[in-house]
Amino acid sequence: MATRTSRVMHRSLRETPPRAIGGDGVWLIADNGRRILDASGGAAVSCLGHQHPRVLGAMARQASKLAYAHTAFFSSEPAEELADDLVGHEPGGLAGAYFVSGGSEAIEASIKLARQYFVESGQPRRQHFIARRQSYHGNTLGALAAGGNAWRREPYAPLLSQAFSHVTAAFAYHEMREGESEANFVARLAAELEAEFQRLGPDTVAAFIAEPVVGATAGCVPPPEGYFRAVRDICDRHGALLILDEVMCGMGRTGTRHAWEQEGIAPDIQAIAKGLGGGYQPIGAMLASGRIIDTIRQGSGAFQHGHTYLAHPLACAAALEVQRVIDDEQLLDRVRTLGAQLERRLTERFGNHRHVGDIRGRGLFQAIELVADRATRAPFDPALKLNQRVKAIAFEGGLGCYPAGGCMDGRSGDHVLLAPPYIATSDDIDMIVDRLGQAVDLALKSVGH
Repeated sequence: MATRTSRVMHRSLRETPPRAIGGDGVWLIADNGRRILDASGGAAVSCLGHQHPRVLGAMARQASKLAYAHTAFFSSEPAEELADDLVGHEPGGLAGAYFVSGGSEAIEASIKLARQYFVESGQPRRQHFIARRQSYHGNTLGALAAGGNAWRREPYAPLLSQAFSHVTAAFAYHEMREGESEANFVARLAAELEAEFQRLGPDTVAAFIAEPVVGATAGCVPPPEGYFRAVRDICDRHGALLILDEVMCGMGRTGTRHAWEQEGIAPDIQAIAKGLGGGYQPIGAMLASGRIIDTIRQGSGAFQHGHTYLAHPLACAAALEVQRVIDDEQLLDRVRTLGAQLERRLTERFGNHRHVGDIRGRGLFQAIELVADRATRAPFDPALKLNQRVKAIAFEGGLGCYPAGGCMDGRSGDHVLLAPPYIATSDDIDMIVDRLGQAVDLALKSVGH
């Protein structure tokens, strides 16, 4: 039988993926009737699973009233209510929400707002942005330039802005030196960031950009204790902004609505997306501090930026209901409880595994890193494409997970990311770990380990 050729430009142009025809809670249903346990929420998106009746109802009600109105002419009730839900109480000083269609757009808006803020506050020399290696901030050119994902950047390097530079990742498993304490590791990273401010000229740096818990590029990497307090102090001392990218790790994924709540600091600008709308509509947001908004309001009076689908009423209605469900059903408590179970089960299954070097994460945002040698932390040869083998074998076994490569240095290193829906049960967590264990062992066997 001839292979069906798709006119859709899929991620792989050589093969057409199976069609998803339905969803049911934590399960996705393929066109052949197979049920796949969605253990990563796609890419940490589906926080409420699939086809949640309350969210579908909210979307239907909104669609029956108003699907779209351009923000140059109108606001809408769902956008106003969603903004009140997110920043009405001004968490950490964040006082305004700018709704876009995804994470990359939220990062682009964050970068541009930071630049405009300094232009309007009489500091036009501030045009440099510092980020970290082994980070990921999105796939548009500005967001890609901010990120430190070497593989994604490489083909487009000539097109990327030179306004961005990168410092060492706060990635203890690979970057902490032998015999180095956590406090000394943080001090070394802070000294490197300070040195980068000095190299660029402290009065030319607009912002430092970071993911509080690094997502798919490195695999659920939490920061060492005190790291973000040190970073916040450096930014404050030099008058730069702190932009936190919580596109993947935010909106409850780590057990608090914002991952930064666990760090004892707050950002000046924050990007959110995936868990905001849970995949029910394309939506992201930039949250900004009152100080920044007031400066521009009293200056030019307008943010010099925009997209066609800003604050899309249907998307905002879906996201608002997602957030209400999380609140009404006290799902953040559930994330913390299930997250502890997931970490415990992963440790039981892989803690003594000869090819699992690290188990890390927070809440329902956990990863394992596969290594050829635990003692030396040596990675597998990237040519083996071990992460892709794990993904394919897991899928065959009815598990959707999120393996990726290059977590060590952009080229080497294999990890598997898990980000189950907040509505998962204890039994679901057990099934995820069991199926992942089988997939990892079969994948290792396929490459002779």
